[in-house]
Amino acid sequence: MTELIIIGGGLAGSEAAWQAAERGLAVRLYEMRPQMTTGAHETSDLAELVCSNSFGSNLPDRASGVLKNELRRLGSLLLDCAESSALPAGAALAVDRVGFARRVTERIESHPRIRIIREEVAEIPDGPVIVASGPLTSDRLSQSIAALNGEGHLFFFDAIAPIVDARTINMDVAFRASRYSAGQQEEGDYINCPFDRMQYEAFVSALETAERIELRSFEEAIHSGVKAGTFFEGCLPVEVIAQRGSESLAYGPMRPVGLRGRDGKRPHAVVQLRQDNLAGDLYNLVGFQTNLKFSEQTRVFRMIPGLEHAEFVRYGQMHRNTFIASPTVLLSSLQHKTRDNLFFAGQITGVEGYMGNVATGLLAGWNAARLLTGLSPLTLPPTTMLGALCHYVTHADLRDFQPMKANFGILPPLLSAEKLNKRDRARANAGRALRDLETFLNEIENR
Repeated sequence: MTELIIIGGGLAGSEAAWQAAERGLAVRLYEMRPQMTTGAHETSDLAELVCSNSFGSNLPDRASGVLKNELRRLGSLLLDCAESSALPAGAALAVDRVGFARRVTERIESHPRIRIIREEVAEIPDGPVIVASGPLTSDRLSQSIAALNGEGHLFFFDAIAPIVDARTINMDVAFRASRYSAGQQEEGDYINCPFDRMQYEAFVSALETAERIELRSFEEAIHSGVKAGTFFEGCLPVEVIAQRGSESLAYGPMRPVGLRGRDGKRPHAVVQLRQDNLAGDLYNLVGFQTNLKFSEQTRVFRMIPGLEHAEFVRYGQMHRNTFIASPTVLLSSLQHKTRDNLFFAGQITGVEGYMGNVATGLLAGWNAARLLTGLSPLTLPPTTMLGALCHYVTHADLRDFQPMKANFGILPPLLSAEKLNKRDRARANAGRALRDLETFLNEIENR
């Protein structure tokens, strides 16, 4: 059988390789690291997490939880690896990022039908291919993709949050608690740094005036049709949020809802820190993506109560994210419209969030295997979260196309939804998604 080539060993590419190999295909998985670096990755492991270590909520009536339940039913390798590397994070699935990537790498390396090749792919090869090169696609491959599509790329700048040494957090000021776990602070999964109003106002003022790293004009080296210097709304730097209004952070990543300080009162604002590794000696600042200069990060973030003497193991930084004009070039099966043996998966399609990347990798790997075994590629029902994500990125209006995470807003409306409150609608959407996925899978098996 013809080999399947997969370009990119990130979340989507690793999942796609596993799914295709499990369905009998011989897979060549190309990953350019460590021969070529990206400026954001630190290791050569497959599925390395560059940004947060959180895969989102596990709750079954949250959009991320719905997608996880679908992936469990579909046999996702990477979700299994994530759950095997889980750290305490309340209702969310957070992982030891090093342990997770190593676990994925070991599973992929040990599969008898997958061969990992450590080199850059500069042009899209002939034959069956899945492009899962991610948001940091090399310039040469970017140019090859643009030449194929006849469309300019879209770019946006993404950001990652700082990580601090847990031993340098002042626990006389900070306290442990998960949201809505009053009276059980010592058992909480998060470290919380509380602000009163004066501390908060001084912090916001410092953020607004702090020096930032100048963004490179990536588009000058690639193509026109670029939205340069714009940010994905789901991953805004805190200094950008601060400029939108004095209380914007207190209603955003610093919201204090569900938390009570040592005095039993709700703080004016809170910075939460989440465990980042299995040893528990590293914590990341939740939602604190930033493009401040490193020296400014030290100065400003040490204004956070409890982080007065914090040591930063990794500073926040910006990096380029690249995604294609999927609505013009892809089908809902993730096939290219002009070449049926070419698939795209992961963040390069405009899907955002770790689980979205994994999910599209799963579907692309599954569909490539179906195509090469004489079956028709699948389009999942739009009432499922994965089906809705794929439908969005392939049908959105290109004029305001932005990367999209799993959310209930992209699902078709429920019948009689006006009679349901927000939480009941979420539960109804979650139930419909799993029922429709099960019906869909049963129909496939019976064909």
